[in-house]
Amino acid sequence: MKIRENIIIKGIVQGVGFRPFIHKLIKNYNLSGWVLNSNQGVEIEVEGEEEELDSLIDDIKEKLPPLARIEEIEIVKLPLVGYKGFFIKKSKTKEENSLVLVSPDISICKDCLQELFDSQNRRFRYPFINCTNCGPRFTIIKDIPYDREKTTMSVFKMCPQCQNEYDNLEDRRYHAQPNACAHCGPQVFIYNRDGKIIENVNPIEQAVKFLKEGKIGAIKGLGGFHLACDATNDQTVLRLRNLKKREAKPFALMSLNLEKIEQYCEVEKEEREQLESRARPIVLLKKKRDSIISSFVAPNNNYLGVMLPYTPLHYLLIKDNFSALVMTSGNFSEDPIICDNQEALEKLDKVVDFFLLYNRDIFNRCDDSIIKIMNHHSVFFRRARGYVPDPITIDFRLKEVLAVGAELKNTICFSKGRYIFPSQYLGDLKNLGALDFFKESIEKLGKIFRMNPQIIACDLHPDYLSTKYAEEIGAKRGIEVVKIQHHYAHIASCMVENDIRERVIGVAYDGTGYGDDGKIWGGEFLLCDFKKYFRIGHLRYSPLPGGDKAIAEPWRVAYGYLYSIYGKKAKELRIDFIQRQNHNILSIIEKMIDQKINSPLTSSCGRLFDAISALIGVRDKVSYEGQAAMEMEAICVSGIEEGYKFDIYKENKEFIINPENIFKEIICDLKNGASKGVIAAKFHNTVADFTGDLCVKIREITNLNKVALSGGVFQNRYLTERIISHLEKEGFQVYIQRKVPPNDGGISLGQAVIAGSK
Repeated sequence: MKIRENIIIKGIVQGVGFRPFIHKLIKNYNLSGWVLNSNQGVEIEVEGEEEELDSLIDDIKEKLPPLARIEEIEIVKLPLVGYKGFFIKKSKTKEENSLVLVSPDISICKDCLQELFDSQNRRFRYPFINCTNCGPRFTIIKDIPYDREKTTMSVFKMCPQCQNEYDNLEDRRYHAQPNACAHCGPQVFIYNRDGKIIENVNPIEQAVKFLKEGKIGAIKGLGGFHLACDATNDQTVLRLRNLKKREAKPFALMSLNLEKIEQYCEVEKEEREQLESRARPIVLLKKKRDSIISSFVAPNNNYLGVMLPYTPLHYLLIKDNFSALVMTSGNFSEDPIICDNQEALEKLDKVVDFFLLYNRDIFNRCDDSIIKIMNHHSVFFRRARGYVPDPITIDFRLKEVLAVGAELKNTICFSKGRYIFPSQYLGDLKNLGALDFFKESIEKLGKIFRMNPQIIACDLHPDYLSTKYAEEIGAKRGIEVVKIQHHYAHIASCMVENDIRERVIGVAYDGTGYGDDGKIWGGEFLLCDFKKYFRIGHLRYSPLPGGDKAIAEPWRVAYGYLYSIYGKKAKELRIDFIQRQNHNILSIIEKMIDQKINSPLTSSCGRLFDAISALIGVRDKVSYEGQAAMEMEAICVSGIEEGYKFDIYKENKEFIINPENIFKEIICDLKNGASKGVIAAKFHNTVADFTGDLCVKIREITNLNKVALSGGVFQNRYLTERIISHLEKEGFQVYIQRKVPPNDGGISLGQAVIAGSK
C-alpha cells in the first residue's frame, strides 16, 4: 500500500552530511519527496510503498554518516500528493520554540589529511581544507539551521569548482558548509610583533622558521589563539613563562603523532584512544625520565598535557619540523582565550614575536578540552572544544533552566526537555573579560538552542558574580531564581550523568563552597536526590587565617591546623615547617584565630591537602589553584599501603572526621626522617581510608549502597583510584564523573537538574 510520511529526525543531523546521506539512500528505493534542514533537525517528506518506507527508516538508523547522532525520530502519516522524484529543499526557518543539536568542531579527517599533502590535489597545503566529515562547526555557527549564510563562512563566495563540489551529490563535500579552497576561501597572514604584515613570504613556512629560531608566536586556532614555541628550547619556554606571567602552571603541548609523543611520555591504551579521537583533547600523560621536553613546560609535575594536531594549519606547522610545540591558551591570567585578530595584535604584542592569523572569524570562542585517564575511564579537567555543544541526554524531562554555575572554572548550562547543554569552559569570573565571556555565552547558546528559561539556578554564595548576575536578570525579567548549595550541585551533576535518580551517599571534596551555616565547606558527606539533600558528615572545621589569602599561602592553613591542635606550643614544634616561618607573623596568625579576625572556619578537603603539602615542605605558596595538592600527588611513593590514624565521632546528627592524629603522626614521621614521598603516600591512603570508613557508617544507618564522588579533589588520580578501590571492596557501587569535570566546571549541570526537577 502506498503512503506518505513526514519524518522529523532530531539529534546531531545538521552540518554532518545528513541530507546528502538521505538523498543517496533514497536511490535504493522507489520513493519520492524531499529533505531539508529545519529548526527541529532534518525533515523528510517521502511517499511510496509502506514496506519500503519501513526499510528506509531501518537503513537511516544503521548507516548514519560518521558524525551524525539520532536522538529521536517522529513520523506522521499524511495523504498522498503524488511527488515526482526526490530533491533537497532549501532550509526551513520557523520562529517556534524548537531545538536542533549542533555538532562540535571535528579534527581533520584522514581523507582531507591525505589531500593536504598530495601535490597533485588542488588543495595541496591549503590550511582550511575540510569536508562533510570534519572541520569547524560550533566555533563558526551563528544560528540555526546550520547553513553557510548562518556561519562566519558567509563572507566567502565559493568559486565554480567549490560550488560544483557543494552541489554534487556524489562528492564528499556535498553541502559541506565551510567548503573552500585557496582561490575562494580564508587565507593565512603573518605579522611581526608591531602588527605589520610580513610580505613576500609563505606565512606558514616563515612561522616555522621563526619557531625554529626560538621565537614565540601567536597562532590562531579553531576556537582561539595559542601561544606557541619549541617545547624543547629551555630558554624560549622560560621566556614565554615570564612574559605570560605564568610562574608554574603547566603548558600544553602538541606533537605530530603518537610516535613523537612516546619519545617523552608513556601512553596507555585508553590514552591513545583519546589522543586519536575526533575531538583531539589535551590528554594528561605520565612523563618519561630524561624527557627531551623542557623542564619549564610543567615544573614539579609528573604529567604533561599533550594533544595531536586537529586542524590542517597545525599539520602544516608541525610536520617534519618539531618534536613538540608548546601550544598554550592565548590569554593572560584568568582572561578568556583571545579569538579576535585585532584583540590579539593589541594584547599579545608584548608576549610574542610574530602573529600567524587568518581571516575567517571565530564566532564562539572555545578553549582546548583536557582529559585524564583515571580508573580506566576518561575524566574531564576541562570540557570545551570537540565536545561542546553536545548535550547530556537524560530519560526524564526538565523545565527550561539557565544554570549559571560557580565562580571558578565557570560553565553555564541550559536545560530543555530531555537535554542539558553545558557550555564550554568559561574561566574564573574574577575579572571583566571573563564576566563578558560568561554573558556572551549565555546570549549565544540561548539563541542557538532557542532557550526561554523559566528558572535561573545559581550558587548559594552571595558574592559570586554568577549569583549576582542571576539575581539581577531574575529581578529584571521576573524569572524565578533558585539558589543551590555548592556541594549538593556537585553530587547532583555526578548523579545525572550516571542516570541515578534515587538517593545516594554523596562525597564532595573540593577547595571552597559556601555552606548552609555560612562556613566554608569542602569535605562533605551528603544524602542526596534531586529534590533535597541532608549533610550527614564532614571534616572537622579548622580556621583559615587570612581567608582568601590562605588559599594562595597554604602555610597559613597548615598553621591553622597546628594551632587548633597544639595551641601556642605549635610554635615550639621542632620541625622544619615551623623553623622556616616568621614567628612574629605566626603570633599575628594566632591572634587572628583567637579573635576570629578574617579567619573563617572550613571543612575543606582541598585545604587539608594544602596544609599537609606545606607541613611536609612541598609547597608553602601557590601560583595557581590546586598546585600544592598536585605537586604532593606527584611525589607519592608507590607501593606504600600504610596510613595514619584518624577519628570519626558523631556530633548531633552529623559524623565528624577529626584529622588531629593525622597531623601528630606526620610530625612524628618528619622527626624520624621519613621522606616527603612516603608521607605523601600515607596521607593519600589515609584520606581514602576515612572516606571508606565513613561511607560504611552511613550505610549502616541508611541502607544506601550507591556512592557518588564529585569535587575538584577527585582530579587526583592516586586518591580517586584508591577511594574507588576501598569502596568497592566494601561492596559499594561507586560513581565518578566522565561527561563533565568533577571540578567546578560541573556545578552548572547539577544546578540545572536540581532546579529543573522542581
